[in-house]
Amino acid sequence: TEMRVAVVGAGVSGLTATKCCLDEGLEPTCFEQSRDIGGLWRYTEHIEAGRPSLYPSVISNTSKEMSAFSDFPFPEHFPVFLPNALLLDYLRRYAERFSLREHIRFGTTVVSIRKQPDFATTGQWNVVTEADGKQTSDVFDAVMVCSGSFSEPSLPLQCFPGIERFRGQYFHSRQYKHPDVFQGKRVLVVGMGNSGVDIAVEASRVAAKVTLSTTRGAWLLSRVFEHGYPWDMILNTHLMSLIKTNLPAPLSWWLINYKVNQWFNHKNYGLQPEKRYFLVPVLNDDLPSYILTGRITIKPGVKEFKDNSVLFHNCPEEEPIDIVVFCTGYIISFPFLEESVVRVENKHASLYKYVFPTHLQKPTLAVLGLIKPFGAIMPVVEMQARWVSRVFKGRGANVSPPVPQNAAQTKLDTFYPSSQGDPRDKKVQILKTEWLIYLDTLASFIGAKPSVLGLLCTDPWLALTIFFGPCSPYQYRLGGPGRWEGARQAILTQWDRVLKPTRTRVPAGSSSAFPSLLTLVGFLLLLAAVIFGF
Repeated sequence: TEMRVAVVGAGVSGLTATKCCLDEGLEPTCFEQSRDIGGLWRYTEHIEAGRPSLYPSVISNTSKEMSAFSDFPFPEHFPVFLPNALLLDYLRRYAERFSLREHIRFGTTVVSIRKQPDFATTGQWNVVTEADGKQTSDVFDAVMVCSGSFSEPSLPLQCFPGIERFRGQYFHSRQYKHPDVFQGKRVLVVGMGNSGVDIAVEASRVAAKVTLSTTRGAWLLSRVFEHGYPWDMILNTHLMSLIKTNLPAPLSWWLINYKVNQWFNHKNYGLQPEKRYFLVPVLNDDLPSYILTGRITIKPGVKEFKDNSVLFHNCPEEEPIDIVVFCTGYIISFPFLEESVVRVENKHASLYKYVFPTHLQKPTLAVLGLIKPFGAIMPVVEMQARWVSRVFKGRGANVSPPVPQNAAQTKLDTFYPSSQGDPRDKKVQILKTEWLIYLDTLASFIGAKPSVLGLLCTDPWLALTIFFGPCSPYQYRLGGPGRWEGARQAILTQWDRVLKPTRTRVPAGSSSAFPSLLTLVGFLLLLAAVIFGF
């Protein structure tokens, strides 16, 4: 009989997990508590239903070419950065294309997942679900937890002295629905992750005054990067990754500092992060101009709250405020699992490669999407699912955690402190990791990592595109299990799909890009010769 796999959640992770199980000939059953697919991206529907939404900004932070599932590119007419409605449309097309809906049970909540008594030999799990008030118990051979990490808000009020006497309104960013709540008010936003900055920008359009408080500062990137290209297609390349990982830490820090300060000098805007933190940059197109026009003021961390005001560290004067939004991140919680399955110590879940609990006798339970890469999440959860489904099938690469072999390995598994929340807060935060190295590592486990040197002999143009160009997900479908015929073509046409929705007016007499392309190719070949010469 086919191996039965329970998939928890039908968001981005759950959909690709279901598809990867089918690719490997497993039998997935996906449990989704709501009535439709899409998870967090069903933003407008959440608002209409009066449920809290998560994303104040509903435009994706990563470009469509870097966010696509590796065997299913976005339609070329879609904009480069997607509003949630189009992302949802894409997920629905994906579900349709690979016939995923028939494997999903909607309106079904997972109540508990427990080891079977004979787990040590069978690795099986007992899964209890509830639908329409009725509980059902089933035995599964394996489980993929895809319920996401944005479940439980982290609100460490004990770190904010005087909050109990504050007379204004305060809430966690999870409760934020619409900027109307800020109309004419003096607003304080605490925490400078993506949510914090997005909410501050949105609030400043209607509020009387907006203050953004950050203890550590942050590097800020715009979606529109060098020469107007998407930031991730310029920064997430094999060349950049090679440079970043092989440079000594101070030099690496200097390079990032130099890159981000080309847009504006972070020191002059009160944003420069402290050197000891390695922070994942925050993405926002508007913040610098909003600071310049006085709509948003940056302040250090909160010292204490008074009745109608707040005091900041190293600032003598009180700041009057009416409303506080705490953008202090989320706690990872799996209410349906026993504590012992995913052990959490010191904000760190003991998961091999952020996926497999390290102490289970059988690797038959995996957690997907628990990492927060500096890059698109969709290709990452897809790669996790490809690896996991092969491990379940018994074809997988190593799942027993090896001793870290070298510095790169240790570097990969270090946990970057979150740019939100308070360092004293002991709850788990989302794990952060170097996007490209992580993808390459998992791809090499399943034999899907492209060999640039190998391709240089057989298909030099493709090899150069892969090495110097963006690390788009299609690269991981060129060979190995799950090879996709269209992968090469998708890689070579990725820039066409980026330019298609924006190059909507071509000035008369504009020359073709062909001569400059030849110059570029010549330069790249020269550079390649130098690098491979080393």
